[in-house]
Amino acid sequence: MTEVRYLSLRNKLRSFALTDTGRVREHNEDSLGSDPDLGLFVLADGMGGYNAGEIASGIAVKTIMSLVREAYAVQSMKYRDTVSGLSRPSIVLRDAILRANKLIHQTAKTQTQCEGMGTTIVACLFHDNHICVAHVGDSRLYRLRNERFERMTQDHSLLQELVDRGFYTPEEAARSTNKNYVTRALGVELTVDVELHEFPTQPGDCFLLCSDGLSDMVTDEDLQLTLSTFGHDLQVAGQQLVKLANEQGGRDNISAMLARVIDVYPAEKSIIERLRSWLH
Repeated sequence: MTEVRYLSLRNKLRSFALTDTGRVREHNEDSLGSDPDLGLFVLADGMGGYNAGEIASGIAVKTIMSLVREAYAVQSMKYRDTVSGLSRPSIVLRDAILRANKLIHQTAKTQTQCEGMGTTIVACLFHDNHICVAHVGDSRLYRLRNERFERMTQDHSLLQELVDRGFYTPEEAARSTNKNYVTRALGVELTVDVELHEFPTQPGDCFLLCSDGLSDMVTDEDLQLTLSTFGHDLQVAGQQLVKLANEQGGRDNISAMLARVIDVYPAEKSIIERLRSWLH
């Protein structure tokens, strides 16, 4: 087996992750995973009776982390699929999530205590001055760039569908109490549609991955204010976000992952590519 070298992003990104049970739930069904060298961040929000939600989110994070690491160890991440237009990292991330979906679904079907379990997922992979984003459900990814705060994912939820169809305005949806009816989740069906996006990044960008335990409790305006105020110290920013969610009731588990781009991280060029650039 030939090992493929990759450019470590450890000094290109700063990151911090925090999860909290909240003030109502008895245990935490959120799971987090990160690999600063690969620039990989994964957040899952489990659902199901007993401890099944925790099992589902744990399977998702463990599977995705393992398969992406394995892919980086044996494959080149540089090509782009000519049919879908997706980069290799996006394909790897999608395939890892699809595999996690099958494992969760199989576990739910074969273990009585896990029946009906599932999990939402949001994951991102930094590569070649881009971020590859994959998500299923209502866990979110936000970006703060030059004081402009944007949600980069759209919830797979009944409420979001009603907004898309014009039944609610985004402002009305933010005030709704029916936010937790997701239309997609890992493990519920044998197959699942993973939404994928790729965005260019630039130094200074700050990304927030979060479960709905944060986004349901804290408004986008307060999320932006917190990141703008404390973003120079991601640990303080993350702790402040969780504190705000708990102060607003903490009705669900609260998870936040923060990643700030410190420097550019172009993909490492092969010897042939270097020679071509020198000749030109």
